[in-house]
Parts: sequence; structure tokens; C-alpha cells
Amino acid sequence: MFNCILIENTDGYTAKMAQMDESQLPDHNVTVQIDYSTLNYKDGLAITGKGPVVRSFPMIPGIDFAGTVTESSSEHYKVGDKVILNGWSVGEKYWGGLSQVAKVKDSWLTRLPAGLTTKQAMMIGTAGYTAMLAVQALLKQGITKESGKVLVTGASGGVGSFAVSLLAKLGFDVIASTGRTLDTAYLIDTLGAKEIIDRSELSAPGKPLTKERWAAAIDCVGSHTLAGVCAGTQYGGVVAACGLAQGMDFNGTVAPFILRGVSLIGIDSVMCPHAVRQAAWESLAELADVHVLAEISRVISLEEAIPAAQRLLDGKIRGRVVVDVNN
Repeated sequence: MFNCILIENTDGYTAKMAQMDESQLPDHNVTVQIDYSTLNYKDGLAITGKGPVVRSFPMIPGIDFAGTVTESSSEHYKVGDKVILNGWSVGEKYWGGLSQVAKVKDSWLTRLPAGLTTKQAMMIGTAGYTAMLAVQALLKQGITKESGKVLVTGASGGVGSFAVSLLAKLGFDVIASTGRTLDTAYLIDTLGAKEIIDRSELSAPGKPLTKERWAAAIDCVGSHTLAGVCAGTQYGGVVAACGLAQGMDFNGTVAPFILRGVSLIGIDSVMCPHAVRQAAWESLAELADVHVLAEISRVISLEEAIPAAQRLLDGKIRGRVVVDVNN
């Protein structure tokens, strides 16, 4: 038997603690004893039912986890291997990581890089991995620290916090956009941002083009904010879009793209090819600062993840939430 969070939709939508038998696990080829999972925005939507995240019931939520292989019929992973899982619709279509045990396809797994513990990997989690994909996209497009400032929206959130930290570690001057002005010291002193702007500067409908303020941006928010980000990007700049905290809509114009040559790059962490995600994790193992990880993370129990989901959606949680599934 193992403990998990179970979402059901029979007599109404519910998320509760449950005990399951391992015989109930799906018929995949690798079994993992999970050490840690996390609580992400998508997990918050799944647990509360505030968004159409869960696509089959019953469902164990949790879009990522880290742990140890305990059983395997895969040629790629053996018993004792330390692994990470991010995405692949786990926690949406397939049982996920807010559980003590998972049974998954070997193609969904990533090998834990040397130098990282499973706890540190989940301090990074899907948020840090997504931020790394966005940073790598900017670098691939030729953005350097000499190009100019880089904006990060939703900078106090999980992905945003990591984006600020990673960019600062690489020597970029980072502008952090946040709605939580009390986080100024956190964003500057802990994460390394050089400048703070209030999210209200970007979150309302604005002009098709505004003053050129940044060479590149990582947007975790979407909607009017993404349009405002593009409008303020300098000629030849790059915007990596990886979030939808404000909304899925994009109320912009083509002006930044055809008058300033701005590039808008989409970041997908769910179905990202294995080689790309492994490279992202190897980079994270090199760049992630263990002291920053401890500063931006908090650890909660599996049971605490249920009430924490609503607080996360309400914007009342800063940084990363790591879930100790065995506590």
C-alpha cells in the first residue's frame, strides 16, 4: 500500500488523501519509489478543480517527481537508478508524482545529474527546468549579456524566480516584474535582479509599441502582459513565452514582429524531447546555487499539499513548494 492524493469526480470534484495498492498502478515498465514531488500552478488547478487539467479519473496529480527505480523491465534504467520526471501529461492523463510510488514509461524519465540530490532536483522541479529551457532559447537566438537587459515577468513565482536566478548567474542584468512589492529584497539580494518594476506596468491593455526597454524577456504570465512585453522589446529582441498566469489569450499586434524584428519563442516543457531536457538538467546541475535553492524553497507534507494548492493559485506562495511524499 502507498499514500497519495487522489482526485475523483463521481459525486462532485474532490481531492483527498488516499491509500492505494501497488496492483492498482498503471501497466508501465518502470516503478519508482518517490522521494519528493512539488506543487506547481498546474497542480494547483488540478487539485482545486479550477482548471480543466485532469483528463481522466480517478487521478493522482503531480506533474513531476524524483526518486529511485525499484523495478524495471526497461533497457535504459535499472533498479537503484536515480531519476526525475517532468511533464508527459503525468498528473493530467497519467497518474503523477503526489504519491509515494509511481509506475511510468521509461521514455518519460530523465537521469538525475551527478551533483544533485532528489530533494534538490525537486527544489528545481518543473519550474526550474522550464526556466532553463527558456534561458537556453534566448541563448540559442544569440542573446548575450552585451545585448541589453532581460525582463522576467511573474518573477516571484516558481518559474520566474528560477529565470531571474539563472540569468543573473550567467551575468545578465535582469529586470524583475512582480505584483508583490514586498519581494524586492528577495528578488534583488537573493536572486540577483538589478531592477524591479510593478506588474501593473504591463498587465493592462497598452499600445502596440512602447519604448524599447529590454533586449529579451521570459514571460510567465501571458495575456496582456505578454503583449506589453513584446511591445517594449528592442529591435531584434527575443521573447520566450512559458506561462499563462494571467490568461491564455494574447491581445497583441504584429507591430513588434514586423517593425522591430522581435522573435516570440514558445517554451514547451511537457513534450520536450529527451535530449533537450537532459541537457537542460545537466546545465541546471552546474548553474543552480544550493544556497539559493534553500532560500526559494519550502518543504511541505503530502497532506499539506491539498490546502496549499488554493494559496498557490491566489498568489500567496512565493518561490518553490517541495512536497515530501513520505511525510
